[in-house]
Amino acid sequence: MSAKPASRSTPAGAIDTAIFAGGCFWCMEPPYDKLDGVLSTISGYTSGSVVNPTYEQVSAGGTGHTEAMQVVFDPSRVTYDRLLHVFWRNIDPFARNQQFCDRGSQYRSGIYPRTASQKAAAEASLRLLAARFSPPIATEIVAATPFYAAEAYHQDYYAKNPLRYKFYRASCGRDKRLEEIWGDEAGK
Repeated sequence: MSAKPASRSTPAGAIDTAIFAGGCFWCMEPPYDKLDGVLSTISGYTSGSVVNPTYEQVSAGGTGHTEAMQVVFDPSRVTYDRLLHVFWRNIDPFARNQQFCDRGSQYRSGIYPRTASQKAAAEASLRLLAARFSPPIATEIVAATPFYAAEAYHQDYYAKNPLRYKFYRASCGRDKRLEEIWGDEAGK
């Protein structure tokens, strides 16, 4: 789990949580970890039917879960709208039940709002994208269900295994596809 030290001026009640799924959770940690105001990122699973699923169960595709990212943030330093912006620029919003080389519903993209205001912001961001692009947006927006942290070896994988991570990301075609969709906005 990636954790940045919380600012000493951050009141305890000023922390919020967002849940996003953008395919392989290893690839979704870095863009959020570099944002000022993001306190931690946790790779895990959400939107499924099994309690405390394992990676083996989820990757086999039978639990209904998707690989996801829980982002703990200070809304006085980074807004939920900014988190949504980063989310969209790090996924292929047109891909159904897959992201890049990862295939299956466990790799579907999704936004899992925890509050009515998060839901409204997510739906507004989807409408903006739908107006910008002609292909239909496949990303789901579904109310948050329990989030289960993935096994420890998945947390901060990109930092612990930088060569393997870079090879996976490159061989999966993630950056190339993001640039095709987003141009200079890719990954930002």
